[in-house]
Amino acid sequence: MSLYEKIVKGEEKVSLVGLGYVGMPIAVAFARKIKVVGFDLNEKKIDLYKNGIDPTNEVGNDVIKNTTVEFTADPSKLKEAKFHIVAVPTPVNDDHTPDLTPVEGASRILGQNLTKGSVVVFESTVYPGVTEDVCVPILEKESGLKCGVDFKIGYSPERINPGDKVHRLETITKIVSGMDEETLDIVAKVYELVVEAGVYRAESIKVAEAAKVIENSQRDINIAFMNELSIIFHKMNIDTKSVLEAAGTKWNFLPFMPGLVGGHCIGVDPYYLTYKAEDLGYHSQIILSGRRINDDMGKYVAESLVKNLIKTDVAVKGAKVAILGFTFKENCPDTRNTKIIDIYNELGEYGIKPLVVDPAADADEAKKLYGITFGTKEDIKDMDAVVIAVAHDEFLKLTKEDISKFYAPKHKQKVLMDIKGLLDRKEYLTEDYLYWRL
Repeated sequence: MSLYEKIVKGEEKVSLVGLGYVGMPIAVAFARKIKVVGFDLNEKKIDLYKNGIDPTNEVGNDVIKNTTVEFTADPSKLKEAKFHIVAVPTPVNDDHTPDLTPVEGASRILGQNLTKGSVVVFESTVYPGVTEDVCVPILEKESGLKCGVDFKIGYSPERINPGDKVHRLETITKIVSGMDEETLDIVAKVYELVVEAGVYRAESIKVAEAAKVIENSQRDINIAFMNELSIIFHKMNIDTKSVLEAAGTKWNFLPFMPGLVGGHCIGVDPYYLTYKAEDLGYHSQIILSGRRINDDMGKYVAESLVKNLIKTDVAVKGAKVAILGFTFKENCPDTRNTKIIDIYNELGEYGIKPLVVDPAADADEAKKLYGITFGTKEDIKDMDAVVIAVAHDEFLKLTKEDISKFYAPKHKQKVLMDIKGLLDRKEYLTEDYLYWRL
């Protein structure tokens, strides 16, 4: 009987190593069909899951309460599983080099609890070669087992989009790969249990790794182009969104928009690819140029805000500025790798300490990572400028009357920065507003 058949019959379990925005939804999806062990080192997070609380808001509390996932912070429980999925973050260091610490640590823990006949599948985004050249040696050293003999490996890049209720694990085609045909077949069949959109069998692990890393690099480059257009069009006094709407009437014009590129994928993954290219003697031209543009957009927004304060005769130092939204994307509590912090820090260079309000964000996480304490909507009053930074549903409901109440009555012109272009621009092209959007 194959490992796949044993899993389906409940004779073997699947484990998820890493239960964040990616790993937890995968664990929950598999638990509807088979037995699942969900492991994470974060005991606080495990306690929340055990108490039916979903801190990620990815599946909701009701789903967590009713799932059969065996949540645990005890690594020895991994010995009960034979099919392991590793879904831990792969961030970058301050110098933009890959930080493989999480995936190396997960490999060590898993290696210490690996049993013969297991299949290990990595989902973390990496540069081509990490799975075989970095993770396998750690698994072998910690387990005393031999890859290809005692256990097999595969790679299936995550494509979950945090906060997106449409493009989910089940609805996105899953790339799968394995070290040999037998492993590939097992990996494909296991994922087919939950991925309704089907799987794509890549010809090798390196091909699957490369496919993932270029997906986000492509988006990054396209957004960088839009950001550069935004900078150019502002100098021409042309509204970028209006230009893109006009250009978008052509059938093959790509629908990208300017914006802040944060999060754990688009702003990070390109550096994995350029790092490996550099290691092989090639210095990236296009990819790194796009990264430089996108990394500077927070500074550009802050500088534009300061210029608008000056235009409206508001003293810059000590100006009262409210930033609405702090997470890296809308309707998601995750503040890690948010680019709103760049706006916040740059304004600090001008003697401005903004009030940050974000009802959707993980306030404890923001305090721990950035030292920022959020205010409330009621605190937004007597402002000199307001920055609508994230497209949370709650901010989409704001009317012109709501926004007007945020400002000090003395201002003849209210500085309003609409980074995401959420508002009806024509409504704010009035004498009492200085409206700006990317």
